[in-house]
Amino acid sequence: MTPAGDTSDAMSLGPLSAGETARFFTAHRLNGIDCLSATFRTHVYPPHMHDTYVVGTIESGWEKVSALGMKGHAGPGDLVFVMPQDVHDGAPAEGGYSYRMTYPGQDFLRDLAEAVTRRPVTAAPFFRDPVVHDPEGARLFAAAHHALEAGGQGLAGEELLLRAYARAIVLHAGVPPAPIGSEAGPVRRVRDLIEARYAEDLSLAELATVAGCTRHHLIRVFRQQIGITPHAYIVDIRVRRAQNRLRAGDAPADVAAEVGFADQAHLTRAFRARIGVPPAAYRRAVAA
Repeated sequence: MTPAGDTSDAMSLGPLSAGETARFFTAHRLNGIDCLSATFRTHVYPPHMHDTYVVGTIESGWEKVSALGMKGHAGPGDLVFVMPQDVHDGAPAEGGYSYRMTYPGQDFLRDLAEAVTRRPVTAAPFFRDPVVHDPEGARLFAAAHHALEAGGQGLAGEELLLRAYARAIVLHAGVPPAPIGSEAGPVRRVRDLIEARYAEDLSLAELATVAGCTRHHLIRVFRQQIGITPHAYIVDIRVRRAQNRLRAGDAPADVAAEVGFADQAHLTRAFRARIGVPPAAYRRAVAA
């Protein structure tokens, strides 16, 4: 379940058999958490341990897993948890598997548990079972991992991975979430900041500082009061501002950069999802 040897922003396990791939990268905005995406057909991990947790999901195929003194199989829709210093291994079953793993530190998950409960936590979360069938949690985790691997080191990947971890420690480590109260002031301050700087690469940490709370609590309270997360709110504003520029006759490629999208393709995906047509079609329609 882990890469061998030195680690870097991008590397491959080796030697790998035909049809096998592995890529290692880091989540820079989340304490540099190590991440691995891989497909294995024959590669077998010997028994080993980590100083960190191992948290991940299987996207296709099946992996044979031994951890916490238990043996089993992990497949699509499963979340995999290995505790720090726990000896574990991994091997392909039934033709191999593709998976996505992360290696969060003990302090990181303990701090997140404090953010979830909103009270002091002395012990890092304990995951009772090494393999849990949780399709919704697996989808959320995979979305976060894909966003980070695709270069989404900004707010999208940061927000998604925090949400995935928080959900996991609540449901699978028995960490009770604190109730959410009415916090209109902090949410209003974050909305004002986003409205003023929507085209910038804002970080969740910066938004949380403005709100005066933890990153995780900001996601929860913002979503409760506004109906969407901070990242979704930023994308929504960018699309609305793009509409204004397209109505003025600006070209979609110019609009994309102006409102903060990475490129025209990114604008097109977000615009079509919310408006129903691509930016160019919208521009033609409003100009008619």
